[in-house]
Amino acid sequence: FSGVLAQDVLLALLELQEELAGTTAWAAGAGRNVSLQDVCYAPLNPTAPGVGDCAVSSVTQYFQNNRSRLALSAWQQDGKPQGTVDWHDHLIYCVNSPLSFKDITALELSCMAEYGGP
Repeated sequence: FSGVLAQDVLLALLELQEELAGTTAWAAGAGRNVSLQDVCYAPLNPTAPGVGDCAVSSVTQYFQNNRSRLALSAWQQDGKPQGTVDWHDHLIYCVNSPLSFKDITALELSCMAEYGGP
């Protein structure tokens, strides 16, 4: 993997997303500051969404927008060849099976987004 799918780029993307999610703007009509959760589509929690409930489409959602999950690696003993699996393997699996609740690697991570959808 290289270019936009390099780990440092994904980490920078996560940082940018977190910054944007925390942004507020004054809405004169509402008479208050509004934020992402005030305007986002939150299909699983529409009445009182938090930032994590917003359906944000991003490759980092395959890791539930979590740096720790992106940094994980594990020894894979099943199948051929044996070796270390990491975010590359999880991403490839999720692109092919985006509705999976657990990948088939030793990481056993979900492909579902932070908000609970695909």
